[in-house]
Amino acid sequence: MPRAAAHRWNELEADHPVALCERRRVMGEHCMISHVTLRRGFVVSMHQHVSEQFAVIVSGRMRFTLPRPDGSRDVVVLGPGEVLHLPPDVPHEGEALEDSIVLDIFSPPSERTGVDAQRKR
Repeated sequence: MPRAAAHRWNELEADHPVALCERRRVMGEHCMISHVTLRRGFVVSMHQHVSEQFAVIVSGRMRFTLPRPDGSRDVVVLGPGEVLHLPPDVPHEGEALEDSIVLDIFSPPSERTGVDAQRKR
């Protein structure tokens, strides 16, 4: 039988997949949540993934670029208390306009996200 578990962000091990990014994660069977600290100027290049994603802005401001099928792009700037919902396979890129904390929720969970893919570039 699965067991409940409590976690404290400041006690979880952090990784630094790329410059200007610090991440702590809790992985579940069907979803994961990441506490991501992004420094101003951080950019994650255009990417997409099979996981559905919710990006919850806790602090700071983030700019997301979302291409449209006609080749144009939507640009959305979000701040504290706002959420971006990204269905599976939707291309997107993001930029921290100021130091920001984002809670990223992914379903299904994935060891690799957009910032991990960027590491290979």
